[in-house]
Amino acid sequence: MDASQALKAVLRHGCTSCRTGCSTSHVPDVKPGDKVVARTERGVEYALILTAPEAMKEGELLPQVEVLRKATEEDERRQAEIDASGRSTEFRFCRDKVNELKLPMRLVRAEKILGGQRLTFYFMAEGRVDFRDLVRDLAREFKMRIELKQIGARDEAKVLGDVSYCGRELCCSSWIREMKPVNMKMAKNQKSTLDPTKISGMCGRLLCCLRYEDDVYTELRKALPRRGARVTIRASGQTGLVLHQEVLASKCVILLDRGGTVQATGEELEVLAAGEPEA
Repeated sequence: MDASQALKAVLRHGCTSCRTGCSTSHVPDVKPGDKVVARTERGVEYALILTAPEAMKEGELLPQVEVLRKATEEDERRQAEIDASGRSTEFRFCRDKVNELKLPMRLVRAEKILGGQRLTFYFMAEGRVDFRDLVRDLAREFKMRIELKQIGARDEAKVLGDVSYCGRELCCSSWIREMKPVNMKMAKNQKSTLDPTKISGMCGRLLCCLRYEDDVYTELRKALPRRGARVTIRASGQTGLVLHQEVLASKCVILLDRGGTVQATGEELEVLAAGEPEA
């Protein structure tokens, strides 16, 4: 493909474990919301255009995904059948074979692609599983390339999809490409409740959205004295202790030595003695 003639757009492909990424296209008049057929690293897949195409820059590397054509009614019908069969024929056959071979794994999802080049089975297991006999039985039955992928709890939510507490589709299944670690320190940093039942997602792990504002909170907190620090208010000369930080407002609540409390920004304060180290 000639990069000088190609258009670049972001699309979403994969019927269950949806992926997003850049693609190239020579198809005219593609726009956000268009359903297309694209060639990906897995084969020919049904996809959805997410962004308006833009011309590629000279010397820019071509994405690995290429839009082949707009989807036809037949493509949409075949994809609907694939989506509906994810837990039927292929899933049941594989599950029965897993039980027959007594493999220590739990099947999560079977996923086909539009071009029929590959059939992927997602499973969960405590450790490594020798599934060579299973792959041979599946390949013999379905006459296509078989791939088995071991996934974790976060990946299971991504593959199966759901609606989160906010009323929107799970971020992991709708747009997140890389599942980055989330830890309790992020919740503490944002002064969120530490009740695991309220800050855990459908996967049972900490909510991915705790990452979104963590960098902002961390940066704003650097400009504020720590809790317990002794400070002087530059304008009035009053001294006191930092009771707590109002991070988003970039202010601290100060317990004055003479009594009472006031709020002051980090710029208005001079630290006399360091406070408590951050957890």
